[in-house]
Amino acid sequence: MDFYNRKKKLGDILMDAGVINEEQLTLALAEQKIKKQKLGVTLIDMGITTEKEIASALHRQLGYDMVSLLGLSIDEKVCKLVNEQILRKNMMLPFEFKADNPSILRVAMADPLDMMAMDDIEIATGLQIEPVIATPSEIAASIDRYFGNAEARAVAERYTKEMEETVEVEDTHNRVGIDNSPIVILVKTMIEQAVRLRASDIHIEPMESQIRIRYRVDGMLKEVMRYEMNFLPAIITRIKIIGGMDISEKRKPQDGRLTMIVDRREYDIRVSIMPSIFGEKAVLRIASKRELTKDKKELGFREGELEKFNHILANPHGIILVTGPTGSGKSTTLYTVLNELNREEVNIITVEDPVEANMEGICQVQVNTKAGLTFASALRSILRQDPDIIMIGEIRDTETAQIAVQASITGHLVVSTLHTNDAASTFSRLQDMGVEPYLLADASVGVIAQRLVRKLCSCKKARLTNQSENELLGLAPEASQMIFEPNGCQLCNGTGYMGRIGVFEIMPVTDAIKEIISKRGNTNQIKEVAIKEGMSTLKMNAAKYVLDGTTSISEMMRIAFHENGNKE
Repeated sequence: MDFYNRKKKLGDILMDAGVINEEQLTLALAEQKIKKQKLGVTLIDMGITTEKEIASALHRQLGYDMVSLLGLSIDEKVCKLVNEQILRKNMMLPFEFKADNPSILRVAMADPLDMMAMDDIEIATGLQIEPVIATPSEIAASIDRYFGNAEARAVAERYTKEMEETVEVEDTHNRVGIDNSPIVILVKTMIEQAVRLRASDIHIEPMESQIRIRYRVDGMLKEVMRYEMNFLPAIITRIKIIGGMDISEKRKPQDGRLTMIVDRREYDIRVSIMPSIFGEKAVLRIASKRELTKDKKELGFREGELEKFNHILANPHGIILVTGPTGSGKSTTLYTVLNELNREEVNIITVEDPVEANMEGICQVQVNTKAGLTFASALRSILRQDPDIIMIGEIRDTETAQIAVQASITGHLVVSTLHTNDAASTFSRLQDMGVEPYLLADASVGVIAQRLVRKLCSCKKARLTNQSENELLGLAPEASQMIFEPNGCQLCNGTGYMGRIGVFEIMPVTDAIKEIISKRGNTNQIKEVAIKEGMSTLKMNAAKYVLDGTTSISEMMRIAFHENGNKE
């Protein structure tokens, strides 16, 4: 079997498995010659197939076992039998000894046909190797999990050593990070590790005697590393260089932007640098175009809500508002709306601060206050560009609010975001901004309030509710309802949660609601009518997620807290 496998080629295996056809293979082989990379990588880059399809085909055709490394707890002695450089180069990871024969080492491989890689690992360990198929992204993420911090420390030690060897101390501070490979590697590794851990932000924070590195994963910050304080100038300088900022300016806040490819996917990274008492703090926000432009079915709408969402989008003109606090997924919903409305026969123009993802077929305008291009001034110009649909990143001031409402009345569809607690309080906020109630009633077609809750990992554990929880969930006081709470495992990094899902409150603006708005009715009156007309509040929808085991009651309380104390 092994000798036969040695003779087979990946292209033939994928054709035999029906994953690709001859024409696709010919195109990929031609592309491979130009790019000089592995065939599997070329096929994925060309969008012909996926990592999982390749792994599955190898498993079926070669008869090797297949493993998912993400939820697996690997003994560090086993995975560290081989040097990390060899593992990264060959995209492989030892994960266990064979149960019935401890002299055989089972190794997860992205390419089990790579005999040179197998020879490398056999020589390094002195053990017989049994290949097991895994996807490259799972292997990379696992190598990061077991070697990431060690690799960062090795780079840090190398940098410290170089600093000590540099005689001109003064010159070092001017030069650090400009052409210094350990720091280049350190920053690159930091971003790659954050992406593989599903982080949305990286915080590089100077403290009194150390630099703290934290990642925000599923909305929560977690410390991953600390460095000596003398690393700060080099790290910040490197970030300024790649983010296109002024390296000599250390007293003012600066914003920058960069793109980086990690595991063959492009990420857009927004950088903010702010002076603090201990030095400059950097925050890097990571966004993937693929994540921002989701299909509307992936957003997390419950049954019946997708129909309401589609009904609101079907309006040819009017204003649609998405509300919620920072980090509640408003941008993702807006981009999803634009994706849905983006057709050849409509002219869509956006005004954003900043543009979070480039969208084909849409004219996107970036706010530039220094040049006098504000939301309001951009909107005035946009109205002369014959738009059908206008997206405003955020309504921040009276002028923007008034122009947006006027534009929606004069035959345009306007979509924007606003910071309010729930859907009903949106109208009082816009009235406070100076928008006339009769105009607001005429213009509004729908409001979507949203939050993000963390989804429980598969390691969740069941328990029964108590009386106070029954009250929160809208159950009878004596009910004995099974709910789930976080536990923590290797897959979720001990947090008990894996990923997030949207919780929505969708309020179509009906004639009854328009009447209350035009009469300056308060938030509670609007909310009561909306609930009578079938609106589920954020709290109600979060409770449904608790009852079906998607999230925990503590996550529900975090997002529905304002409803309990809201006395507007």
